[in-house]
Amino acid sequence: MTDRTAMSLGAAALHPVVQHHIVNTLGWGYLRSTQEEAIGPILRGDNVLLLAPTAGGKTEAAFFPLLSRMAAEDWHGTSVLYVCPLRALLNNLAPRLETYCGWLGRRVGVRHGDTTTGARRRLAVDRPDVLLTTPESLEAMLVSTLLTPRDIFADLRTVVIDEVHAFAGDDRGWHLMAVLERITRLAGHPLQRIGLSATVGNPDSLLGWLQGGTRTQSRPSIVAPAAFQSVAADVQLDYVGNLANAAKVIASLHRGEKRLVFAESRRAVETLAVNIRSLGIETFVSHSSLALEERRRAERAFSESRDCVIVSTSTLELGIDVGDLDRVLQVGAPGTVASFLQRLGRTGRRADAARNMLFLATDDDELLQVAGLLLLWSEGYVEPVTPPPAPRHVAAQQLLALCLQERQVGEATWPEWFGGLPVATPDELVLIASWLVESGHLDRDSGMLFIGPTAERRFGHKHFLQLLSVFTAAPQFAVLHGRVEIGNVDPMALTRRVDGPRILSLAGQSWVVNHIDWKRRRTFVELTGLRGDSRWFGIGSPLSYALTDAMRRVLLGATPEGVRLSRRAMGRLAGERAAKANTVHPEATVISSRDGRDVRWLTWAGAKANAVIGAALAAVQPGLVGELERHGNRSVRLADDATAGTVTIALRKAERVFGPGLVEVEPSVSDEALKQLRFSELLPRSLAANTLAARAADHIGAQTVMARPIIDSA
Repeated sequence: MTDRTAMSLGAAALHPVVQHHIVNTLGWGYLRSTQEEAIGPILRGDNVLLLAPTAGGKTEAAFFPLLSRMAAEDWHGTSVLYVCPLRALLNNLAPRLETYCGWLGRRVGVRHGDTTTGARRRLAVDRPDVLLTTPESLEAMLVSTLLTPRDIFADLRTVVIDEVHAFAGDDRGWHLMAVLERITRLAGHPLQRIGLSATVGNPDSLLGWLQGGTRTQSRPSIVAPAAFQSVAADVQLDYVGNLANAAKVIASLHRGEKRLVFAESRRAVETLAVNIRSLGIETFVSHSSLALEERRRAERAFSESRDCVIVSTSTLELGIDVGDLDRVLQVGAPGTVASFLQRLGRTGRRADAARNMLFLATDDDELLQVAGLLLLWSEGYVEPVTPPPAPRHVAAQQLLALCLQERQVGEATWPEWFGGLPVATPDELVLIASWLVESGHLDRDSGMLFIGPTAERRFGHKHFLQLLSVFTAAPQFAVLHGRVEIGNVDPMALTRRVDGPRILSLAGQSWVVNHIDWKRRRTFVELTGLRGDSRWFGIGSPLSYALTDAMRRVLLGATPEGVRLSRRAMGRLAGERAAKANTVHPEATVISSRDGRDVRWLTWAGAKANAVIGAALAAVQPGLVGELERHGNRSVRLADDATAGTVTIALRKAERVFGPGLVEVEPSVSDEALKQLRFSELLPRSLAANTLAARAADHIGAQTVMARPIIDSA
């Protein structure tokens, strides 16, 4: 490297202009190990999974060699896609990437759901070298009647997927992979894929998934420098009892510093924000139900302020820059170690600062879950990122989208568009197409498939907008103060019975409802000094076997190393261990009851493993498992006369019927549960139920628990 500082031989492979600006514009005297190690694989054209902590320089690690290739190989047109899970993350990245691309006279464009129609048209005509976008906007480009996808993607060479672990863990990941297979076919050549991720427990599997179907010709590479594996952190756990007390603790600590507070629901975020602000602390709010401008205003103000707090759901967990943070606090418990690491990584970015997080548990269940989570972290555990199994509904959605894109596709050849991507088996793909024709979503003529009347009626509104996304949100009411939209709330916040004025909490402030426009789903409000509350509909995520078992081990006496527990937390945890002593055993699982009633098998296996066990027991011995409430994260509900002996006998019978580990068991699925599966109506009912059942089952966790003896509690 030339100019002010000599750099490594690896960096010498970068384009001279890129080298010059790294040293003289950015003022860097060296590259981080992640950035150094990524140069060779990316310049070779490998498919790369790049692992580094938050603020670890992943974007630069990908872009410096990509810019070098762009210049050396004379790429033209839109040659790089940069895909993010969040619009705000794209907006945050754009200025930085515009600077880097500007070094070589290259341009950046941004397209997502907030991009104006005029800006979209300009991007289509005057294509940027790098396009920052979301999976949903890529889908919109493919099915647009105003664009020619083959022209737009003809020059594409590389796709960078930021926060790839966030995609891979749900159906948005399958949707993105299918869209990329369609784009690859349009481009006419394989695309290099570069995934940027935080810590994951299964990088090899994640890289295999990232490579997609069978069309890839690039060799795979994982870049995960050893220096990244362990990061010192100051982690503390306190017990505060309720949200009001949590707000008092947050307000009293770290005055003069910038604090980011995470909570696990929008309702908790709003309650905390109102309480913290009432204690005289400058407070901002961020969550998905706030209007875009309100979120931007809060994040901008927080970034520029010094002595303040921002309270957020997971929306600020990913790499959106909110300035130089001093402290991260967590009210309650995130569901995974990976999520905790993302949040922890928001701090410690200055050379003189340590990564830190203070957990505040508001009840005994939260305290136990946090302790279990931190036990796993102290043991070096990070969850594997596992794409949801059997995404057949995504295959059905993609067939409809492909028909919109191509206007008609061959009944026998349409699967070729997906390059062997395992969204369904060949037989299932045939069944899906037949069902879509039978249900009127597709029409068939002379061996060709095209959009049918049912799809037009169900999805045709606003140019099939509802078909372009695999995630959905319940209908909500917009909340307006004059002409300014503050955000939205669930209809239940406006329909539940209240005494006196109806007060909402939104954007960290309380609002009195003056008028509700039921037809247009809008409500008009004014500020008030009264305390309010808002609710949003949501379904809690099941806890994993690993986390639930860690909670069991905490009750048995295990304590996370490297974590400071307050006196209150230690005392409360001691009380929990005493109160739940009859629900845990070092080598066995326990059948427990209250005065001979409410009999439960305490498996501590997680909801998905318990769903398998409960379904098997119900099948082989009707009446043994409770009908109304079969299972939760910690236990399986049993009949009042159940004992360790009767359950053991039933399990042995179930293994004979369903195989070792109950591998053939599928939890039962209700019609109500099916409504939670996006596009379930595009599948035959049996196939949709099998899809949901496969996602509700943890056979490995069930097998682990079944290997332990069962005892009756004393």
